[in-house]
Amino acid sequence: MSQINELEARITAALDRIAQGLEARQDNGAETAGDELATLKQQLEDEKLANAQLEERVRTLHDKLAAQEAANEQGRGEQAQAMRKLDSDLQSLRKANQQLRDNNQALREANQSGVAEPHLINKSMLAELEGLRATRAADRDEVEAVLAELGQVIGAAADPETPNSKTEEA
Repeated sequence: MSQINELEARITAALDRIAQGLEARQDNGAETAGDELATLKQQLEDEKLANAQLEERVRTLHDKLAAQEAANEQGRGEQAQAMRKLDSDLQSLRKANQQLRDNNQALREANQSGVAEPHLINKSMLAELEGLRATRAADRDEVEAVLAELGQVIGAAADPETPNSKTEEA
């Protein structure tokens, strides 16, 4: 029986040592797992912060793009309006020039027949004046269209946030 008691004491001591080893290992593992968990949580927070910053940059870029598209649309509208006015003035010029040609033809015919008709001379002078006015208006509209386009080009070159200037820098 003494051997049984002795073996029992040895087994109990061994089990106590095993239990202490497991506890030490679990404590050490818990500290390691806790450190690893804290590191992973910090990395997750860092990634969330980076993601939020990227989302804000994307939102800012979308806002700038929308503003640029609105400005471009407005510029296209103004340019289309200027082109319609220029076209209208050119049509007026063509009409005045045709009227001038018709009146000059009538004057030539009257002069060949030897009949001087003052109303034809007056009509011809009025047509010539109308032609000059239409030419001046067409020239003015053409200059305004060119100046508007130059203004847009200069404005785009002066603004460093435009997509064209960024692609040139890259």
